[in-house]
Amino acid sequence: MSFFLRLLCLLVGLVPAMAFALPANRPTPGFTRVAIETSVGTIIVAVDQKRAPRTSANFLTYVDDGRFDGVTFYRAARRKSDPKYGLIQGGIDTDARRSLPPIPHEPTTQTGILHLNATLSMARPNRPNSAMGNFFITIGATPNMDARGDYIGYAAFGHVVGGMDVVGKILAVPTCCGSGPMRGQMIVKPIAILRARRLDGTPKPSRGVKPWLIGLNRKPAK
Repeated sequence: MSFFLRLLCLLVGLVPAMAFALPANRPTPGFTRVAIETSVGTIIVAVDQKRAPRTSANFLTYVDDGRFDGVTFYRAARRKSDPKYGLIQGGIDTDARRSLPPIPHEPTTQTGILHLNATLSMARPNRPNSAMGNFFITIGATPNMDARGDYIGYAAFGHVVGGMDVVGKILAVPTCCGSGPMRGQMIVKPIAILRARRLDGTPKPSRGVKPWLIGLNRKPAK
């Protein structure tokens, strides 16, 4: 085989790997990085605006509005077979003052973003088109979150590019309480999300009143 033919075969073999290569922790076309600053360290995620545009836009609006500032990571779901793996969940929880309208579901069969290790995905109630301001991060592959058949799965829309040690630290904190699928998974002392901010691009906050801020900085009466 000639040198040029071998080179061509090598390049063809690399195309699939390059097509699915994940962005490193630097500006990457089609992705926007967000720093989630917590009380135990910073997690940097890259949201995939090309493959999951609606889910990414929703998450970035929560970030740009400051709706994630002052909320928590409140759930740590560890696998019984190996507690080093599982997921952590955070966001607005049940604080309706911080919520935006629910968004259309973007299943993994549509986006091609699977629930692998370090995947960023939207939490939702047990019904379609219901995700709002809660998200989770996987530690280890969780293919049961992917859509298949009549099961719509969860909307993965990015991945962690920095701070997986922080994610692991949150997964390991003591848990208790909860009900249903969250039984025993609620973090005893929720981990504060101090601030979430864009690292790329221009913020695009929504308009209108931000109810969770009303009275926040009001001085107490003497």
